Amino acid sequence: MREIINLQVGSCGNQIGSKFWEAISFEHGIWSNGTYIGNSDLQLQNINVYYQEIEQARYVPIAVLVDLEPGTLDSVKASTLGSLFRPDNFVSGQTGAENNWAIGYNTQGVQYLDQVKEIVRKQAENCDSFQGFQITHSLGGGTGSGMGTLIIKSMKEEYPNRIIQAFSVFPSTKVSDTVVEPYNAILSINQLIDQVDECMAIDNEALYEACVRLLKMMSPTYNTINTLISSVMSCITCTMRFPSQINSDLRKFGVNLVPFPRLHFLMTSLAPLLSIRNMQYPITVSYLHDQMFNYANMTCSADLRHGRLLSAFASFRGKMSYKEVDECVLNVSNKNSYYFVEWIPNNLKHSVCEITLQNNLNSVSLIGNSTAIQEVFMRIAEQFKAMFRRKAFLQWYTNQGMDEMEFAEAESNVLDLVSEYQQYQDMFVDQEEQEEESQNTLQTCDKGQY
Repeated sequence: MREIINLQVGSCGNQIGSKFWEAISFEHGIWSNGTYIGNSDLQLQNINVYYQEIEQARYVPIAVLVDLEPGTLDSVKASTLGSLFRPDNFVSGQTGAENNWAIGYNTQGVQYLDQVKEIVRKQAENCDSFQGFQITHSLGGGTGSGMGTLIIKSMKEEYPNRIIQAFSVFPSTKVSDTVVEPYNAILSINQLIDQVDECMAIDNEALYEACVRLLKMMSPTYNTINTLISSVMSCITCTMRFPSQINSDLRKFGVNLVPFPRLHFLMTSLAPLLSIRNMQYPITVSYLHDQMFNYANMTCSADLRHGRLLSAFASFRGKMSYKEVDECVLNVSNKNSYYFVEWIPNNLKHSVCEITLQNNLNSVSLIGNSTAIQEVFMRIAEQFKAMFRRKAFLQWYTNQGMDEMEFAEAESNVLDLVSEYQQYQDMFVDQEEQEEESQNTLQTCDKGQY
């Protein structure tokens, strides 16, 4: 089996990563000490993708945990999952990145890069044939954005033939109060455009709204949001962790969802998102199909109705009829054909996995490559522009060896990406206008008014 090396960078990346390992350990029947206590052959069939067997029926995650301050990693070690990880796979600094991308990318992060590369090399040598990397990080802080993109760039240079999949948490003023987040986010996105093969855009703003509107929480905590992200990650990686014919590895994932190299930023949704009061009602397949395209269930604050889907993949989980799923997917694709581009046929794929999430509910996760994601980039770019125009807080970055031109180039690259998404969206609109004009011409010809 082809292994995936997981990299968790920064405070946010390690907190989400810990929730992710907690979720998939439950699904694979792995106890907190690494022993297998499951009851299904499916749980062990593809377990070597994310876990490495070190003893008889004892497994450890193929993961590297990195942070420039020791607080979060100490919390992970002290948690119930602390004994699950290899103790020599922790890379911890002492000072932190101070929410500064330049510190993580140019100064402090460089000091620990060789140590990270050495651990990754050992992990790669222990793999039979590892397929690529899965990186979890945030774009708002200093370590996750700065050192996260530095590690991604280094891995791309060291292993150019391996796929890099990133779970990137985009910042929002509703969740965090760090004023320089737009700087960190734009500088990070600039790197992700060129260095990453697949990027799952997880937006804090959408997660906050989902917790308030659907889960009925007045003030969502980081723990709740991280649990929600881990559920999305669990559904997305389901086809790689359990037997599946579609998207069974990182390369197939990209082949089905990324039509153009730069347009690899993917939107996700998760259904059902229910409060405890509503969990008593049965979850039907038709309900899941209706919810997976719903704006309220998106983990990215962009409305699919404002753009066009280039490709999409739906991952269903639970005890459900394959025939019913096939029929509902066909009905949904026909009903929403307006939102799919016509020049990519059969661009909605789906799979069914019998292993459910921790709450044992039937669920579905949609992964879509939509032109509507430009709304997220534009929101961050506008916040960036408002500060950069006045050169606010720039001294914290220039003191770490950066130049103002790097900011301008990063903004230009992100705006070029937005223009590319808009280009393919307008192409679809232009085709519709041409078809309408040709139909009108034919009608006038029939009436003899040509």
